[in-house]
Amino acid sequence: LQTQGEEQVPEEPSADQQREASNNHNSKHIKGNTKDDLQTAIELSLQESQQAQAEERELHRALEASAEENAAQVKRKRSEASGESCSPADWIRQEGCPVGIRNVGNTCWFSAVIQSLFHLPVFRRLVLNYCLSERVLEKCKSHSEKRNIAFMQELRCLFALMVGSNRRFVDPSAAVELLRDAFRTSEAQQDVSEFTHKLLDWLEDAFQLAANGSNPEDKQDNPMVQLFYGTFVAQRVHDGKTLSTIEQFGQYPLQVNGFNNLDECLEGAMVEGEIESLHCDQTVSSGQERWFSKLPPVLTFELSRFEFNQSLGRPEKIHKKLEFPQVMYMDRYLHRNVEQTHGRRGEVKRLKDQLTVLQQKLESYKNYGSGPTKYPLADMLQYVLEFATTKPTNTPPSAPTVPVSYQHIQTEPEDAGSSNGSDCTQTATQRTPIHKPFTQCRPPMDGPLHPAPHSVTEEELHFVRSCLTRWRTEVENNINELKASIDKVSQALEGMYSDNSLCQVPYRLHAVLVHEGQASAGHYWAYIYDHTRKCWLKYNDVMVTESTWEELVRDSYGGMTNASAYCLMYINDRLPHLIAEDTDDETGQVLQGMDSLPPILRRYVREDNRWFQQELREWEEQFCQASQEEPSAPSEHNNVNSEEPSTEPQHPKPEPTPESNQEQSHEAAEGAVAEPVQEPVQKSEGQLLLLMLTPAMQGIILAIAKARQVFDQDGPEAGLIKAFHEEYSRLYELSQEETTPHQDPRLQHVLVYFFQNKAPNPIIERTLLEQFGDRNLSFDDSIMREARAKLRLIRPEDMDMEEYLQWQDDYSMFKTVFAYLLTGLEQYQNGKIREALIYLAHAYQDNTALLKTGERKGVDQTLIALYRRKCLKELNENAATLFKTGEENDVEEAVTIMNDCVIPCMHLMVRDSISQEDMEVIEAIRNHWCSYLEQDMDESLQEKLSEFLPRVLDCSAERVVLKEPPKVRKSPHDLCSRLAAVMESIHSTSIVTVK
Repeated sequence: LQTQGEEQVPEEPSADQQREASNNHNSKHIKGNTKDDLQTAIELSLQESQQAQAEERELHRALEASAEENAAQVKRKRSEASGESCSPADWIRQEGCPVGIRNVGNTCWFSAVIQSLFHLPVFRRLVLNYCLSERVLEKCKSHSEKRNIAFMQELRCLFALMVGSNRRFVDPSAAVELLRDAFRTSEAQQDVSEFTHKLLDWLEDAFQLAANGSNPEDKQDNPMVQLFYGTFVAQRVHDGKTLSTIEQFGQYPLQVNGFNNLDECLEGAMVEGEIESLHCDQTVSSGQERWFSKLPPVLTFELSRFEFNQSLGRPEKIHKKLEFPQVMYMDRYLHRNVEQTHGRRGEVKRLKDQLTVLQQKLESYKNYGSGPTKYPLADMLQYVLEFATTKPTNTPPSAPTVPVSYQHIQTEPEDAGSSNGSDCTQTATQRTPIHKPFTQCRPPMDGPLHPAPHSVTEEELHFVRSCLTRWRTEVENNINELKASIDKVSQALEGMYSDNSLCQVPYRLHAVLVHEGQASAGHYWAYIYDHTRKCWLKYNDVMVTESTWEELVRDSYGGMTNASAYCLMYINDRLPHLIAEDTDDETGQVLQGMDSLPPILRRYVREDNRWFQQELREWEEQFCQASQEEPSAPSEHNNVNSEEPSTEPQHPKPEPTPESNQEQSHEAAEGAVAEPVQEPVQKSEGQLLLLMLTPAMQGIILAIAKARQVFDQDGPEAGLIKAFHEEYSRLYELSQEETTPHQDPRLQHVLVYFFQNKAPNPIIERTLLEQFGDRNLSFDDSIMREARAKLRLIRPEDMDMEEYLQWQDDYSMFKTVFAYLLTGLEQYQNGKIREALIYLAHAYQDNTALLKTGERKGVDQTLIALYRRKCLKELNENAATLFKTGEENDVEEAVTIMNDCVIPCMHLMVRDSISQEDMEVIEAIRNHWCSYLEQDMDESLQEKLSEFLPRVLDCSAERVVLKEPPKVRKSPHDLCSRLAAVMESIHSTSIVTVK
C-alpha cells in the first residue's frame, strides 16, 4: 500500500521536502474542508519557497484549465450517455447522420430495440404507412385495441422524426409512457427480451386490425407475422412411432452456458437428449428434435445470459464468451434436410471423439508427471541432458535471492544523470505491489549458476546423451504427428457443413443488442449494419457513431468484460426487398428523407423542424442580449447556467437523466457532480466549477495536474500511472488519520473506507481506475480513454465481480447509516422526536448488519444507541401524558405513537444482543404502563390499554414492521459538514444549522 515508494529520488532533497510539505498541506484541504479552504491552501503553498511557487502556479493553471473545459460542457458531461448539451446549437443533426433517441429515464432498452427495427427498411415502411379505415376505427372499443392504435400513432410520429428531423436526437416520451403503463412501472429498467415480446405482440395486434379487421384469428396476411414469425417441427419417437407437432416462434431462445458459438447453441436447442426409464419394461421416448419448417425473413435469436442463482436467491449474468458469424447458413437446421444433416451429425460425432483422443494424447506430452505439478516431457528431457552435460565449477554459490511476488511500474528517476549509484540502488528497492493489467512486470534478476553433477565419466555421459537425445527426438516427432492429425480432423469438422448443398439459405447479421452490467442493473446499446454505407454503426441513446466489426466483437462476444450480446437479429440475405429503400413509382428513383414520408407525417416533421428553428433563434437572441448587457467585469454573467435559454415553448430543455448513474457506474464510484454552491458572481466559470467539485473530484484533478509533465513527456499511459499513484498515496495517508467525534475520514472517499477495512488490492485499484475513467472527473480525454482501456483489460477471471459489487454496496450502506444517524440527531435537536426515532432505529439495524462483516465497516453503535434511548424515553413520556388525559384525540395519538414508533423499536432492540442500558429503558417503559393497571380509569381507556399492552410486554409474538424513513442525502462531502455541525451542537448549548 505504500505507493510513496514509487516516487523518484530528486536531485535536491531540500526542494523535495518543500514540495512535499506543500502537497501535504494541499491534500489536507482536499480531504474534506470547505471549498474556500482549497483555494486558501493553494495560495499558502505558493508562498513556501520560490521553487515550490512556480510548481504550484502551474498546478493551479492546470486546475483552472480543467475546470473551464468542464464548465463549457458541464451538462453534456453529467449526461454523457444521453449526449445532451446546454446549447440548442449542439442539437443540430449533421447531414447524413442517423438520429439518436433521447434517454428519458432508464429507457436504453427502448432505444436499442427501436433503432434496430427502424433501420430495417421493410419494417420502417410498414410503420410509416400504417393506416386504419374509419370503419375499423369505429369497431375498436376495447382498451387493448385503443392502446395499440395509440402506440402505433406515436411510433409513426417517432419514426417520421427519425427520418426527417433536423434534431440530433428525438424524444420518445409519448411512446415510452404507453409501454410503461403496460409494464405497470415508471422507473424499473426493462429487459430487452421482455420489451421486444411486448412490442411484437402490440404490433401484431395493431396490424391485424389493418389486415383483417373482421377476423382476428386469421393472421396469414398480417405483415408482422410474415416478417418476424416462423414455424418449426418438433419430432419424437414414442413406442416406435414418430410423433410430430408444428409450432410457431418469434424470438428463438438459445442457451449460452455450455456452448462456444452460435452453431453449437442451435445444435443444443434443436436436439434434446434421450429420456431414460428407471424400469426396462416401461415405454421410453428417444428424445426430441426440432427442425425449422419455415424461417422468417427476420430471424431473431434471444441469448439467455441471465440465470437465477438458487443458493444466493438472485439473478446472475452469464459472462461466458460466445462467438457468432456475420453470415450464417441455416440449411442444416431445416426440416427438408433431415436425412443429410443426420448423416453429417454422425460423422461430426465420430470426428469429435477422434479429436478428443488426439488432444488427450497431446496433453499427456505437454503435461507429464505423476505429481501435482506437471511439465512438458520434451523440456524435461532437455533439462536432464543439460544437467548431465554441465561441468562443475569451484565458484561458491551466490547469496539467495529474495523472490519477487509482485509487479512494478517501471519509471525513470527524474534526474537519472545526476544520481549516484547508491541512489539508484535505493530507488530500485522501493517497490509497490500492484496488479495486472494496470502495470507491467520488471525483468527478473539474474539467477544463480546452473547445478551440475559432482562427477560423470565419459562413458556415462555418452550413454545418457544418446538416450536422452533419441527420446527427445521421438517425443517431438510424436507431438508433431499429433498436431498434424488434430489440424486435419479440425479442418474436416469445419468443412462438414460448408459445401454448396448446405449453403443455400444465408442469413446476414443486421443488429446486435448489447448489455453491459450485471443482472440487476446495466446499460443497453445496439450495433446495426448500415446497408448503404456498408459499415457498422453504434447506437447508444443519442450518440450515433461509426464502428467496426472488431469493436462489435469486443463488446458482444463476452468473456472479457461485463458487456455481451443479448439479442441477435439476422435477415435473409436472399430477400433484397428487406433492405431496399423506397422508390418513386413513376421515376424509380430512391426516395430519401422527407420524400419517403406520407404527406401527413411530412407536415408533422416540418412543423417540428420549424419549432426547432425558433428555439435556435431564441437562444441566439438571448445569448447576444446577454453579451451586450455584460458589465465591465467580464465574468459577472459567466456562471454555469448562463447559456440556458429561458423559454422553449414546445420542447423543454432536456434534463440530465439518471441512467448514466444507474446503468454505467456504482454509487460508490464518487463520480457525481455535487449540488451547486452559491458563490460570488465575480468568480470565473472555471473557479466556480472548481468550488462545486466534491473532494473526490478535486483529488482526481489535482493528481492528473501533478502528472502533467510525465504525460507530456511519456504519453497518456505514463501520465495515468503517475496520477494514479499520486491519488493512491494521498488516499492511503488519509486512511491513516485518526477518527474523531467531529470527523470520520471514511466519509471523504470510498477508498479510505476500503483501506481501513483491508479490501483486496484489485478492488481498490479498479475503483480508483474507474474514477479516472469517469468523464466528469477527467482532466484530459486521453487519460480518461487510457483508464477505460485499462478497465476493459480486466477479465472476469481476474476479479470476483460479486465481491467487488458487495464492497461498493457496503460503502453505500455505510453512507446511508451515517445519513440516518445525522438526520436523526438533527431531528432530535429540533424537537421532532418521532421522526428522529425512526431514523435512529434504521441506522442501528443497518449498522448492525455492517459491523457483522468488519469492525470498521460501520459506525460506533454507542452514539446511535444513546440517542435511540433518549427518543424512546421522551416518546413514551409524551404518549403516557396524552393517554392519561382521557381525551379521545389525545388517547388516539398516544396509541399511534406506541404502535408506530415505540413498540416496533422495542421489539427490534430485544431481538438484537441488547445492552444493559437498553434493557433498563425497556423495563422502565413496561413498568410505567403496567402501573396503569392498578389505577381506576374509564372502560374505553382500559380497552385501549389492553390492546397494546400485551405487545409492550411480549416482543416475540409478531413480525416487526418499522416505518420506512424518507430519503436522505448521502453525499460524502455533505455528510462531513453535517457531522461536524451536529457534533459541535451536541457538545455545546446551541443548535448548529447545516445549510
